[in-house]
Amino acid sequence: MAITEKNILIRLYIVAGFLFLFAVAVLVKLVSIQMVDGDKYRKLGMDRTEKVFTIAPKRGNLYSDDGSLLATSVSRYTIRWDAETVRSKDFEENIKPLSDSLAKLLGKSASYYQQLLRKARANKNRYSLVARNLDYSDYVAIKQFPLFNMGPYKGGVIIEQKIVREHPLGKIAERSVGYERVDENGYYTRVGLEGAFGEYLRGEEGKRLKQKIAKGQWKPIGWDNIKEPKDGYDVVSTIDINIQDIAHHALLRQLEKYEAEHGSVIVMETKTGEVKAISNLGRTSDGKYYERLNYAIGESHEPGSTFKLMSMVVALEDKVIDTSTVIDTENGLYRVYNRTVRDSKWGGYGKVTMGRAFEISSNTAFAKVINDNYKDNPEKFVNRLMNMNIHRELGLPIKGEGTPVIRYPGDKGWSGVSLAWMSYGYEVSLTPLQTLAFYNAIANDGELVKPRLIKEVREWDKTIIKFEKEVINPSICSKETVGKVRQLLKNVVEKKHGTGHKLYSPNFSMAGKTGTTQKNYSSKDPDKLGYISTFAGYFPADEPKYSCIVVIHEPDKSVGYYGADVSGPVFKSVAQKIYASSPVVDEVDLNEAGDENLNESYQEFFAASSKKYSQLPNVEGMSGMDAISLLENLGITVEVKGNGKVKRQSVLKGTDLKKVDKIILELS
Repeated sequence: MAITEKNILIRLYIVAGFLFLFAVAVLVKLVSIQMVDGDKYRKLGMDRTEKVFTIAPKRGNLYSDDGSLLATSVSRYTIRWDAETVRSKDFEENIKPLSDSLAKLLGKSASYYQQLLRKARANKNRYSLVARNLDYSDYVAIKQFPLFNMGPYKGGVIIEQKIVREHPLGKIAERSVGYERVDENGYYTRVGLEGAFGEYLRGEEGKRLKQKIAKGQWKPIGWDNIKEPKDGYDVVSTIDINIQDIAHHALLRQLEKYEAEHGSVIVMETKTGEVKAISNLGRTSDGKYYERLNYAIGESHEPGSTFKLMSMVVALEDKVIDTSTVIDTENGLYRVYNRTVRDSKWGGYGKVTMGRAFEISSNTAFAKVINDNYKDNPEKFVNRLMNMNIHRELGLPIKGEGTPVIRYPGDKGWSGVSLAWMSYGYEVSLTPLQTLAFYNAIANDGELVKPRLIKEVREWDKTIIKFEKEVINPSICSKETVGKVRQLLKNVVEKKHGTGHKLYSPNFSMAGKTGTTQKNYSSKDPDKLGYISTFAGYFPADEPKYSCIVVIHEPDKSVGYYGADVSGPVFKSVAQKIYASSPVVDEVDLNEAGDENLNESYQEFFAASSKKYSQLPNVEGMSGMDAISLLENLGITVEVKGNGKVKRQSVLKGTDLKKVDKIILELS
């Protein structure tokens, strides 16, 4: 008996010992967790229940030179509901008035929202979707609705905000305006002005604490953010929306007429280098055109006869010829080794001066002059081109500038025919903007200025950074040479034999050069042979204010392909409409020469804007700018779609102004 009791005691001691050791182990582990791994496990627990999310800041606005919006950020709100946090009494008292309010604001029936909320309540849904993509005024209204006005804890309302980018001008200048995107790995894709000046537009991210709920969803905690996002700066561009609109539609009409593959237009202010318009349109598979790629800046190609201006400047500067030098174009063929240069006119032009050869765009004359005078020292010709900065990129802030190609003797691709081919724009490569920069320099008395797309960076009414005119080369050639080639460029349009004479108008002056370049000329398949049609120049011819280039790729050959026929009319249309929209007070009697319709429109706007309104006026038929001005003066937020005159207004005329916060205008 004693032995049995002794055995029992021993077993109890052993069990007690094990329990004691286990308790010690648990205690040691607890101490270890608290003292050593405490932060690690606390963080793990928090990560599984609470997490800090970043809040994208409001991106700065991108403006045209007159303050019109090119791109802006707007907040969009998603409303969700946590059915679990709401007390039964509060839910039953407020579900009907809440449903009525939602129905009135969002357009669906009150019964629909009652069913939605009751179903979420029955399923204990903590993240039920109520509405998405609301604007700010709707968001403010919903926060005041019954039940929701009790906040996130008692009312269960969950507000999610996101920032979206909108372009008030629609597709016009869309590629030049561009975008900035970042992927999940933090890599940026930057296009156009948005990409080039993203560091100013971007702003600083905010922080928001959220709690994990069912099904891996995250619910914001409280009303406030840990760190408020800081909005980006505003950027004022050089783009003139009126000139941009003119250029866009003139190019579009011509692309559609000639069923061309793509094209671009650039308009630049001569003295400052400010780019006033830049349009790029490419054809889709269904024959429509949209801003697909930035051809004007990124596409480097053989410029063809527009390069004859560069060759003429080199020859005049080196004094190997003068504009009066006579060249025999013979029968329109000039043989260089095993290759033949041909003129577009069958049989050639005979003996002509170099000035006339430029005006009629004789390939053989230029090939002959440049090859004969530089074949023993080709470096001299190329060095002169390089001294004029033709071989260098313009150094634009926009990504993707095409690289110019000016080969040097000895470079890969250089051959015995290179000089002759370079003389009229082959075996060289330039982007439209690089070509335009040179023509602009001629218009600007030889001063080569850097094309500029931005005026300043602003924070509200405070200028943060101002971008001034930047001179690349103060004098690409002598004033004497500038004077001679400017006269030749003027003659191209004004002289009857000039290749651009079809564009001549006695009402306003232009100067420029046509260019028609063959594409895929090495192909033996005639169907693959295409053309690039170009017109580059400036206006007015004597006191240039704007330079412009139009480049159209692969027009339908059966309709036409010469630069004067395809690209020239776009240039003329742009110049003509800019002339018409530019007041010349010293020379024009506005009472006699004014547009009667324009004057009548202004009188209507003045009369309308002078009234005092209690009801929403009818703005249909008014110009978009007048309608916006009138409505914004009444305290109404205006959203615009399209360009031109007001075709439709989203709120009916006669509506009480107290009930109107926002209106959408459709222009056409």
